[in-house]
Amino acid sequence: MKIPGLKIGDIETRLPIIQGGMGVGISMSSLASAVARSGGIGVIAAVLIGFKDPEFHKKPRETTFRVLYEEIKKAKEMASGGPIGVNIMVALEDYDEIVKISVEAGADIIISGAGLPLKLPSLVPEDSNTKLIPIVSSPRAVTIIARRWHEHFGRMPDGVVVEGPLAGGHLGFKPEDLDKPENKIENLIPKVVEAVKPLEDKAGRSIPVIAAGGIYTGQDIYNIMKLGASGVQMGTRFVATEECDASREFKEAYLKAKEEDVKIIISPVGLPGRAITGEFIEKVQEGQKRPKKCMFKCLKVCGYPNTPYCIGSALINAQRGNLKAGFVFCGHNVWRVDKIVPVAELMRELEEGFIKAAEKD
Repeated sequence: MKIPGLKIGDIETRLPIIQGGMGVGISMSSLASAVARSGGIGVIAAVLIGFKDPEFHKKPRETTFRVLYEEIKKAKEMASGGPIGVNIMVALEDYDEIVKISVEAGADIIISGAGLPLKLPSLVPEDSNTKLIPIVSSPRAVTIIARRWHEHFGRMPDGVVVEGPLAGGHLGFKPEDLDKPENKIENLIPKVVEAVKPLEDKAGRSIPVIAAGGIYTGQDIYNIMKLGASGVQMGTRFVATEECDASREFKEAYLKAKEEDVKIIISPVGLPGRAITGEFIEKVQEGQKRPKKCMFKCLKVCGYPNTPYCIGSALINAQRGNLKAGFVFCGHNVWRVDKIVPVAELMRELEEGFIKAAEKD
């Protein structure tokens, strides 16, 4: 028994695993290249990626552009030929520029969510080989995006990530819809696969559906792919790796987390998000946090000065290990994390778990 790979156009991987993009600074060139070397697709998160650079606080915008370009180039050099993607939130103020820079730097894939990426193809040259993959949370969203892309740009998605409510970070659901049975990833997959079929006919090629949210083991991957998904996107497991770009303190927050520590918060992006509760989040909920100024101008939808906190500063602080001044995004299963391992070891574990599940079935 062999685990199937993932095929997205002319990109083929040994394993059907995409490492989810995690910002700020959690998935950069170190993690992304390690995943690509190990048979998956590694993904860099573009948001505020230049935060470690000495120039960042003086010129956050220009520094982000430069460092993003450098990180993509670096990841590609270290990936041993494996594919490198970039996760770009639609909610970013500089979305257009960041997409263009990612393509110019040689990103193999752009994965885009936190809003519907309706104009994404217009930002990519027609002769570019960069694959475009929207993140959706419903079959309706797939149809809307595909119709817009086809009518306005003569293009179809190269794949679709469908993200369920157990994912980490920002979620594409209203808080009251997170627990509805129809939104469980296992119920969403068949509907999205069905919605993609007429798009494949129109495109004359396959459009793989990649499932995300709450996928933790090789058994989970097997179960998800039996429902029609071509692969999975996983985030939480990759934070607990040696190559992950987060600080040791950030990773240890995953190791220490208990099931009851995982909470749904409301982000300044206007979306619910899943995070590990702590001192910072408690103060936000008590109304004690207000941003003194908007330093980064990173989000279109931030709402400064009325936003409860600066998410950019909070996530930068968390990445650096200052959890009193920030918080840690996580997936539903973070409490199951009990060790930090090399990426190659994690990928082997997932592959072996898949094969065992397939042999038992």
